[in-house]
Amino acid sequence: MTAFVLVSGSYTGGSVWQEVAAGLRAAGAEVHPVTLTGMGDSRHLAGPDTGLETHVEDLVQLLDRLETPEVVIVGHDYGIHPVLGAADRRPERIARIVHLDAGIPLDGESVLDLLPDPAIREALVQQAEDGWRIAPPTAAQWPMLGSTAGLTAEALDTLTRQAAPQPLGTLTQPLRLTGAAADVPTSGILCTGNGMSIGMVETVLGMGDPRLQKLVDPRVGFFELATGHWPMLSVPEELTEVLLRAAAGEGHRLAVRTDELPAHLQPFLLDVPELERERVGQVDLYLPEAAAATAGPRPAVVFVHGGPVPAGVQPTPRDWPALVGYARYVASLGAVGVTLDHPLHSLSDYPQSAEAVAAAVELVRADPRVDGERVAVWIFSGGGLLSADWLGAPPQWLRCLALTYPVLAPLPGWGMGETRFRPAAAVASAGRLPVVLTRVELEVAEIAGTVAEFLAAAEAGNADVEVVDVPGGHHGFETIDHTDEARRAVERAVGSVLAHLEG
Repeated sequence: MTAFVLVSGSYTGGSVWQEVAAGLRAAGAEVHPVTLTGMGDSRHLAGPDTGLETHVEDLVQLLDRLETPEVVIVGHDYGIHPVLGAADRRPERIARIVHLDAGIPLDGESVLDLLPDPAIREALVQQAEDGWRIAPPTAAQWPMLGSTAGLTAEALDTLTRQAAPQPLGTLTQPLRLTGAAADVPTSGILCTGNGMSIGMVETVLGMGDPRLQKLVDPRVGFFELATGHWPMLSVPEELTEVLLRAAAGEGHRLAVRTDELPAHLQPFLLDVPELERERVGQVDLYLPEAAAATAGPRPAVVFVHGGPVPAGVQPTPRDWPALVGYARYVASLGAVGVTLDHPLHSLSDYPQSAEAVAAAVELVRADPRVDGERVAVWIFSGGGLLSADWLGAPPQWLRCLALTYPVLAPLPGWGMGETRFRPAAAVASAGRLPVVLTRVELEVAEIAGTVAEFLAAAEAGNADVEVVDVPGGHHGFETIDHTDEARRAVERAVGSVLAHLEG
């Protein structure tokens, strides 16, 4: 017999697992939905000293009591922190660790360390009642912690009613791991409605993120659920089935292909002149050929990569074929093409990246070969959130803003709250700034949702947005989809941007 130990996320107790627990028991499993100290109906047991270590010890004691030889321990959201802590202390008792829409915290990291927005971290600490507990969310606040997609109004009401204050120490105490559980098989269950999918994990893995390399282990299996962050409430039957499959060692296996370049390093879809770059710090300039340069200072297009991109990735984004291809292409047409590196390595880096991009643009504008009054900024993918600053207060010299397969609002699982990096809100202030938006047909659904939100806001605010569609196109299509439709889309987008610079 398999025993499932189910550990839910912040503010919640074992009651959220009611339907899943019933399904697992019906399948013949032993089930232990855990209510950690101070959570759910044990809220009266919490005190100023309740912390992550308290919850780790809760699970260690439970594992010591269990007689079932095979234990699958499931950590949802915050719950993965005490789960990993307990598994590290009792690795011999664990047959499998399941990350249910949860991250991969490392030794020394606290929950607050992993929240991307410093303002949210500070607000949580400041809001702690009596200095040690954080009030549970209201019904309107739950979506800020993770997507509530799939929850009925009744389920959301129950979640709100049963939620308990979260002891601050559970979020501030660092997780302590010795590596003792490193060889325990694991499974990941991703809730696509919360902004993560197997495809997205594989994309980041292909960039060489060392944090994810252990996911290539053949004992690691992945599953997807088309729902929000609370699958035990929104799709309990589907989650039950997936947990049983995970316990059996099933799941999608990730693989790193060593016989070919990763997608982002494949060749650019257009044949462009091999123009040499001129490197200035973190900025590369691709200059027009001499004939165009004699016409005086030229307009410039600054290409801003997406992310987050793991630190240490080589080559860095400014040397990726797609960005270099765009820069050489616009240079061949008479403008200065610019690529750059900026420090978007994690979700907490957007403020630093915004500063770095703004500084790079000013460096380009100050170059005597550039007409500083005719500049376009062209942003890709997860860098799309950086466009909020340019949309919110567009300078006169910014003649065009281009966006390609962009993320235009933080995804639900990113935990960014009411951040300034929300282009879908900022576009109302764009005025007559021309925006050229390249949209791919086969976009990740969650990213496509942010684009739809942006376009609706743009229409309501009479913003000047031109949409360039790529039929059959994928995210990162310039090195994936070498089709006539994709080539025409790039040519049209570049032509439109250059026309705005010349106008």
